[in-house]
Amino acid sequence: MPAYFQMGQAIPTTPWEMIVNSSPVTQAVLGILAVLSLLSWGVMFGKWIEFRRVRSAGNSFMRSFDRAHSLEEVVTLVKHAKDSPFTRVFERAVQFLSQTKPALAASPERVARLSGSQVEALRLVLDAETNAERDSLLRFVPSLATIGSVSPLIGLLGTVLGVISAFTGIATSGSGNIAAVAPGIGEALMATAAALAVAIPAVFGYNIFAHRVNRFDSELEGFGSELIALMVREGRI
Repeated sequence: MPAYFQMGQAIPTTPWEMIVNSSPVTQAVLGILAVLSLLSWGVMFGKWIEFRRVRSAGNSFMRSFDRAHSLEEVVTLVKHAKDSPFTRVFERAVQFLSQTKPALAASPERVARLSGSQVEALRLVLDAETNAERDSLLRFVPSLATIGSVSPLIGLLGTVLGVISAFTGIATSGSGNIAAVAPGIGEALMATAAALAVAIPAVFGYNIFAHRVNRFDSELEGFGSELIALMVREGRI
């Protein structure tokens, strides 16, 4: 039951007074929503920094990669480039090449070449590393979707319990006019408003970061194809 029904206090006129004078159930719901809001904003701020860093390092590496004419040049570039998903995919490809003996003999003017099955294995290795990088970028992003979907339900629970508490207070006080009903209903709806304030930014953040991850995934797949094309030009495939 709201405190202003129990103690005969003045009707709250500001949101803060409404929170202070609200029932313990409403305060608990608002506390949970406040924690979820802090978590979602923390995740969004952290992922924004991470994506900005990855984008900057990736763009710098790809500009240098586009100017490279051989695999050895790219190896040198990676040694001086900032760590990024693109450099890690390339390093995984180089590791595979160093551990794989070319199946086709070298001609006098060319290096030994990979067979069709070895090229397919290289493609699978690149896909696996791309998926690993995508999963790394997606870390904590699904939690935004969870917060965005759960928060309105928690707010609705607070609203329902607040309405029940308000009407119980009205029945106890014996007053059913608008002045008696409005504060209790306002307290109940405050939980819904707080839930929407938590859910809307979280859903926006999830959609934005999910879109960026999909774009990075496509770029990494394209990088793998360009890497294989470079090997073809060199006669390694």
